[in-house]
Amino acid sequence: MLLSAGRSIKLWDLETKEVYRHFTGHATAVSTLTFITVRPPNENQPFDGITGLYFLSGAVHDRLLNVWQVRSDRKEKNAVMSFTVTDEPIHVDLTISESKEEPVKLTVVCRDGQLHLFEQVLNGYCKKPLTSSRTIQIATPGEGVDSTPKPVPILAAAFCSDKQSLILVYGNSLQPVIERVTLNTLESHTCLVRDVQKTLALKTEMAVTKVKTPIVNSEARMLIPGIPGHSAAIRSSSCREKVENKRKPCGKEESIEDRLGAMDIDVMKIKSPSGGLPQTDNFAVLLVQGLESNDPEILNKVLQVKKEVAIKKTVARIPVHAVIPLLHELTKRLQGHPYCASQMVRWVKSVLTTHASYLSTLPNLVPQLGMLYQLMESRVKTLQKLSRLHGKLYLLITQ
Repeated sequence: MLLSAGRSIKLWDLETKEVYRHFTGHATAVSTLTFITVRPPNENQPFDGITGLYFLSGAVHDRLLNVWQVRSDRKEKNAVMSFTVTDEPIHVDLTISESKEEPVKLTVVCRDGQLHLFEQVLNGYCKKPLTSSRTIQIATPGEGVDSTPKPVPILAAAFCSDKQSLILVYGNSLQPVIERVTLNTLESHTCLVRDVQKTLALKTEMAVTKVKTPIVNSEARMLIPGIPGHSAAIRSSSCREKVENKRKPCGKEESIEDRLGAMDIDVMKIKSPSGGLPQTDNFAVLLVQGLESNDPEILNKVLQVKKEVAIKKTVARIPVHAVIPLLHELTKRLQGHPYCASQMVRWVKSVLTTHASYLSTLPNLVPQLGMLYQLMESRVKTLQKLSRLHGKLYLLITQ
């Protein structure tokens, strides 16, 4: 048998590969699912491998852990019992019951940092949700007379092999503390005092001293994430020395103009060999800027490119969020002069072939490209008539 869950729980028969039972009782997605017993409570009845067993389930944002029993009469519409906790469970561990008299021990770590212990004999249906028999918290001792102890969150807990001790994981998730605790008290609420400040203190000074800035020359260029072709200048070693000299207390305070010059925030100018056209990555940047600002001068400069290789590279390097605006701009230009339309067809072809996978994922693609589709259909309809006219004129001229 196999248990799986989304919002409802399904019990599968692995031999027939079909759903054996359905269990519904959680409003959110199930996050915890495990069997509690390995043998049915009534040992007198024959055991088919699954009927009579109990299993536990918990869901996201749910403060109840439900216990279900697999019955043969198919009437398990509700959970047979529930365990209530103070917050959403984030870690659950239990001891499996191997007999009818042996109680099930359950430890639940909640999101608020508390640990709840349950001990219950599985003997059928229970109407009211069961509360924990013991609650464990961890706090710091505090410093000084007026200081208040601070709670330390418990991250996880698990039973040891003797079923009388717990392994607690608490503190910071980056540097947790693991401790074994023996349950030798009958108090319902236990607060463990632990000084974890020294253990969890991070050595920031060592981390800072390990940072080294690479030394580069002034001709280096660094590409940053974002639109392809964007670049930022890297400070050279001479600029870095100026900044270090400026920070010295004995030196003279520099003006705002000198500070801005030291920051080196000017964008690098586009260098083109012998005054030629910019590179294809710069075309992509210009195209995106023209689409965002709706600047006809920039768009005319980019869309007048006739080289197929430059068009393909430019279309391939634009981000996906600029594909639909580019198609809208090409659609408007297709309705203009025939010479301009013949040029825009190359761009439309390149966009549709390069970004076909992205366009196929858009749910509202048809209304967005409806104008382009109608325009292409109207042009194609006259193609057959023009071909016939061209053939007749050719026959008349050649005779």
